[in-house]
Amino acid sequence: MFGVTTRPLLAVDAPSLYFRAFHGIPESAARTDAGEPVNAVRGFLDMVSTLIRTRRPGRLVCALDADWRPAWRVELVPSYKRHRLAPNGGEEVPSALVPQIDVILQVLEAVGIAAFGVKNYEADDVLGTLATTQPAPVEVVSGDRDLFQLVDDERGVRLLYCGRGVAKLEDADNALVESKYGVPAKWYADFAALRGDPSDGLPGVPGVGEKTAARLVTRYGGAEEILAALDDPAAGFAPGLRAKLAAATDYLVAAVPVCRVARDVPLPDFDPELPSAPVDGDRLMELAQRWNIASPCRRLVDALAGHA
Repeated sequence: MFGVTTRPLLAVDAPSLYFRAFHGIPESAARTDAGEPVNAVRGFLDMVSTLIRTRRPGRLVCALDADWRPAWRVELVPSYKRHRLAPNGGEEVPSALVPQIDVILQVLEAVGIAAFGVKNYEADDVLGTLATTQPAPVEVVSGDRDLFQLVDDERGVRLLYCGRGVAKLEDADNALVESKYGVPAKWYADFAALRGDPSDGLPGVPGVGEKTAARLVTRYGGAEEILAALDDPAAGFAPGLRAKLAAATDYLVAAVPVCRVARDVPLPDFDPELPSAPVDGDRLMELAQRWNIASPCRRLVDALAGHA
């Protein structure tokens, strides 16, 4: 990791956090006076407050899904996220969550935290581009294991994996990725394509599970190197495994770009600097009163003041 004195950029996977908050806090536990659920809003704001308090970033950006199922990924692998399609063709999102997302964005705007998506790209791609282009150190925050691929010890990029919640973050460097999956972070996307991922509609190579995928990547490298080795009689493949990989060549060629996050997304102009106080305190107070979120808003304001 190279020597930088700048404070970290927290690159937050906002959909990952607000879905987690929505499912982690009962709707009945957080409502407005009119009975509207605000469980996702409260949980999301408290997660961000905790991250600011514990990680002490100097910069913070929330990445959004402008396109949760980009056409270019579907063209490569038609099954990609197909099981999560709603009847209207959009993403299947709980009806009680939809209005809360807008409230979250309004609060972030009033506070002065950058939040954006980019047309034709997922939040993962925005995060990948931030991790690649912004000054290090960069700490990506997500419960999506696909983002282990962004870990880069040399550049100074870590994944704060919140699969068990923000209070139990796994601060992932390359050694942690290798200990969990048996592959270096740079090959995680290729490993995922081989293994498959039902949550994203990626079938994987039939007959190749997680352990076999890890052994292949460890021995040969990424999917391109594995496929190239199939033509080498001395490469040491068992005949059955060679046949399985050869039959899955077209799938792997298509799936690896789907699994790899984009790192060249055309980002809009944005200011990542984290303010020490809300940029529009009056608006934040209005939102706090309207949505019965005074306590989480206060905790966020206190976290901002404490990070300066």
